Amino acid sequence: MNEIQNLISACEWGSSKFLIFSTNVFDPIIYYSHLFPLISSLILVIFLYVKSNKTPATKILLATVFTLGIWLLGDLILWATDKPSVTMYVWTIINMVEPMVYAGLLYFLYLFIDEKDISFIKKAIIITLLTPTVILASTKFTLLGYDISNCDRDAVEGPLVYYGYFIECIFILWMLFFAIKSYIKNKLKEKRPKIALITFGSLGFLIAFSFGNVIGSLFDANSIFGDYSWTVGQYGIFGIPIFLVFLTYVIVKYKTFKIKIFGAQILMMGLMILIGSQFFFIKTNTNQILTGITLVSSIVFGVFLIRSVKKEVAQREEIERLAQDLAESNEKLKELDQMKSEFLSLASHQIRAPLTAIKGYSSMLLEGDFGVLPQKATDSVQTIMKSCQNLINIVADFLNISRIEQGRMVYEKSNFDLAELTLEVINELKPNIENSGLNLEVDIPQGLDTKINADRNKIKQVIGNIIDNSLKYTLKGSLKISVSNEIDKAQSSHEATAGKVKIAVKDTGVGIDPSEMNKLFEKFSRTKDAGKTNVTGTGLGLYIAKKMVEAHGGDIKVSSEGVGKGTTFIIELPKTN
Repeated sequence: MNEIQNLISACEWGSSKFLIFSTNVFDPIIYYSHLFPLISSLILVIFLYVKSNKTPATKILLATVFTLGIWLLGDLILWATDKPSVTMYVWTIINMVEPMVYAGLLYFLYLFIDEKDISFIKKAIIITLLTPTVILASTKFTLLGYDISNCDRDAVEGPLVYYGYFIECIFILWMLFFAIKSYIKNKLKEKRPKIALITFGSLGFLIAFSFGNVIGSLFDANSIFGDYSWTVGQYGIFGIPIFLVFLTYVIVKYKTFKIKIFGAQILMMGLMILIGSQFFFIKTNTNQILTGITLVSSIVFGVFLIRSVKKEVAQREEIERLAQDLAESNEKLKELDQMKSEFLSLASHQIRAPLTAIKGYSSMLLEGDFGVLPQKATDSVQTIMKSCQNLINIVADFLNISRIEQGRMVYEKSNFDLAELTLEVINELKPNIENSGLNLEVDIPQGLDTKINADRNKIKQVIGNIIDNSLKYTLKGSLKISVSNEIDKAQSSHEATAGKVKIAVKDTGVGIDPSEMNKLFEKFSRTKDAGKTNVTGTGLGLYIAKKMVEAHGGDIKVSSEGVGKGTTFIIELPKTN
C-alpha cells in the first residue's frame, strides 16, 4: 500500500472530477475520441429505435451500443483516475464487456439478413464462448495486479484478456462466413447489396472499435508505435460513429423508414454535438461567445432544414400513395373487365340458343309450315322475327367483344377484291336504304386495284356495320359510298411502293360534335344526341369494327363539320403487294 502511495506522490497524479475530468488526461483528443462516439452513438441508436418499428435487429443494435458506451466510459475513466482500486475495477468491467460488443454485432447481422431469430444452438455457442469472460472477470485470470513499475497507471492483464481477443476473432470470422454464405445462397439481386452493405458496416464498426483497444494492448513501448501506441489507438475510435451512421443508413434504406428526414436529423444532431463539445476545451470568453452564436445559428438553420425536408417527404409520400392506389384500382378494374368479358361470353352463348329457336319457329310460322296464319298473327310473328334478329345481332356483338378482349378472335385470311365485296354489301343493304327514302350514290371506278389479304367475313361485317350506322343516323338526304386507292410514296425511288384501299361512307345525317369525336370508338359509348335519332344503338358496333380493322393493320377514321352537317367514315386497309 505504501508503495502505491509513493508511486502516486512521485508521479504527481491529479484527482479526477466525476471520474472522467482530470489533468491526467494529457491530450484533449482523448475526450473527443471517447465522448463524441459515446454521445453520438447513443443518440443515433436511441433515435433509430424510437423512429423504427422496434424490430429485434434494432433492439439488439441498441443493446450493443449501450455495451459499447460502457466500454468507452470505462476506458475514459482509466485515463482520468488516480485511484488504483478504481483502475482495477473498471479494467475488469471493460475486459468483460468488450467481447459482448462483438457478439452483439454478430447477433444483429443474423437478425437483419435472415429477418428471423437465430437458432438455440447458435445462441448456446455464443453464450458458452462469453461465459468465461463473465465468470472469471474478477479473478487473476483477468488481471494479475497493479503495475507499480511506472506512472502509466496500468493493470497487469492475465490470460483471460487474450482469450477475449481470441473469441473476438472467432466472432469476426463467424460474421464473415455467414455473410459470404448468405450472399452466395441468396439469388435475389435486390437482397445481395443489402447483405454486402450491412456486413461492411458491421465489420468496419468492429475494426474501428478494436483499433482503439488492441493497439495499446498488443504493442508495448518497444513496438513500431513506440510510446504512442495508446495515442494512435484513439484515432481508430473516431471510426465507430462513422460506421454506425453507415449501419443506420442501411437499416433505414432497407426498412423503408423516411431516409431523407432521418438523414437530415442525424446530420444536424452530429453538428450540434461537435459544436457543443467545443465548450469543454475553449478558454477565452471571445471563443465561447462565437461558439455559442454558431451553435444557436446552427440550431435555427437545422429546424428550418428539417421542416423543409419533412414537407417534401410528406408531399412525395402522398404522391406515391395516390400512385399506389391508382395502380391497385387499375388492377381491380382489369380484373373486373376480365370477369365482365367472361360473363358476356358465357351469357351470350346461353342466350343465342333460345334466340335461334325463336327465329327458326317464327320463320316456319311465316312460311306456313303450321298452316296459314291470319294477317294479324302474321304481323305479330314478323315483329317477333325482327326483334329476335336485333337480339341476335346484339348477342353477336357481345361475343365479338369478349373474343377480342380475351385474344380469342380468329381471323381466316385470304386474298380478295375489296371493291367487289363493297358492292356485295351495298346490294344487300340497298332495300333498307331505299325504304329509308335516302338517295344512294356509289363511286367505284372500273379496273381499280383493290386486292387485300384479310378475313373476308370480318371485313364484310365491318363494311355493313359502317353503312348501317350511317343509315340509322340519317333521316333524310343521301348516302355516298366510294372506294379508292391511296399510294404511299416510298422513302427512296429504289424502294417498292406500298398502298392502301379506302372505303368512304359519307352521309347527310345528324353529324357529330367535335368535342365528342374521341368517344365514338369506345365500348358502350354514344354521342349525347344519338338516342334522339336511334334508340336501339348499344355503342358496340363501331368499337368492334375498329378493333377488327386494326387487327388487319388498317384503321377507321371519322370526320364531321358539326351537329347536323353529316359524317364521313373512312375504312383504310393495306393492299397486298
